[in-house]
Amino acid sequence: MRLPATQAAVLRAASAEEYREVDEIADEVGEKPETVTGAAFALEEAGLLSIREESEETASLTEEGEAYVEAGLPERRLYDAAIEAGADDSSVPMGEVIGRSGLEGAEVNIALSNLARKGLGEIDSGALTATRDVGEDAEAAALSALASGESVEDRETLDALARRDLVERTERSVRSVKLTDEGVTALMEGLEERDTVGQITADLLTSGEWREVEFSPYNVEAEAAEVPAGRKHVLRRTADRVKDVLTGMGFREMEGPHADADFWINDCLFMPQDHPARTHWDRFSLEEPERIDELPEELLNRVESAHREGVGPDGEGYHSPWSEGMAREIALRGHTTSLSMRYLSGHAVGELEPPQRYFSVEKVYRNDTLDPTHLLEFFQIEGWVMAEELSVRDLMGTFTEFYESFGITDIQFKPHYNPYTEPSFELFGHHPETGELIEIGNSGMFRPEVLEPLGVECDVMAWGLALERLAMLITGAEDIRDLHGTLVDIEFLRNAEVIY
Repeated sequence: MRLPATQAAVLRAASAEEYREVDEIADEVGEKPETVTGAAFALEEAGLLSIREESEETASLTEEGEAYVEAGLPERRLYDAAIEAGADDSSVPMGEVIGRSGLEGAEVNIALSNLARKGLGEIDSGALTATRDVGEDAEAAALSALASGESVEDRETLDALARRDLVERTERSVRSVKLTDEGVTALMEGLEERDTVGQITADLLTSGEWREVEFSPYNVEAEAAEVPAGRKHVLRRTADRVKDVLTGMGFREMEGPHADADFWINDCLFMPQDHPARTHWDRFSLEEPERIDELPEELLNRVESAHREGVGPDGEGYHSPWSEGMAREIALRGHTTSLSMRYLSGHAVGELEPPQRYFSVEKVYRNDTLDPTHLLEFFQIEGWVMAEELSVRDLMGTFTEFYESFGITDIQFKPHYNPYTEPSFELFGHHPETGELIEIGNSGMFRPEVLEPLGVECDVMAWGLALERLAMLITGAEDIRDLHGTLVDIEFLRNAEVIY
């Protein structure tokens, strides 16, 4: 039988007794694995080889995982320090245990979040109690095994380590070949090699040699390397869809600065200056520039009066400190309602006459603790409607129409308190995978203490919705960090769809 040289070499290297991996044969015959794969498919089509394809997953330690093999997992170090401090007999102040453990920075939060998850202990009122006799830590044992080159079969533990970015998992297709009876017969009868050309070249064309050579057959059914096309990020596509929906509902888009004066971010919203959310714990302030000089003086005075004295005959204000210096401080906006204040006051696009509808889909920044539904920066869907005689029914109807555009028909409303809206309510939606009820927004009717200083004499209903949480509901992502960040799954981004 006459065969191209590569096919003949592959056929000779194949075994009739067992499957041999393509990579192994490629090393033996001195060809690239993809060349051997192509030859194997041609031999399979001729009935001389059978091909078996299996999926193989490998796990390897990340840089952080390697560090924990040496130093130990943060939660185990915290637990060991707690046992040393006697926390298995009685609770010990958490600060003392953390000091004993030597943990610093982000490792402290990692340890605290995993301590309770693993049943190593409990934290109550700033004191830690350790569980006795917890046994071996499966995650620590798996890290050590991988570091030693051993395999780990416990998929649940590997999943947990992968979520913590301590282990990187790689999946690949492994092809193996074996001689068929026809292949064995062909070898016994003898092979004759022939020279073939795999592709046309400029030299073949210009010399005319292409007329004389024998070309290898082209297997259109052979698997080729997958080259995924570029696509817009799922979160950006969700934002575009939100803009399309709101524009179709008659809204116009707002824009404005990411770093702004606390006056626009909080004071205009009737947020007391001693509110906990306005401290450095919840906000990102700027060192340079630290303050803003240009604020509308008349509006500044009216807002100060609302804080100190309230508005209307029954207004009382907050009876708490109010400082113009704090109002002029600059911070990264914690919500895009700062844009609403600029527009409603007439300082963005001039005086507005009702009815008006405006929205924005912009980034905001909060000093939150990272978890499946919180990030330090995220996108907020801000919106408001200015009109006469608006009611909560109008607000709820607007949400119903908006979310139905994304196939979400079961939103729930829960009464809530905001310093700047009355009445107020939060919105919740069911996650399509877990069934868990997730908060997706906050809303209400702006209070007179907000509207009167701005010079607005009609009703305004307003809301702030979470873009990432909307994306979670329509894509099935169970963790906000599945959408962007270091934990994101590239395959998820390639395949996730946005409802249109």
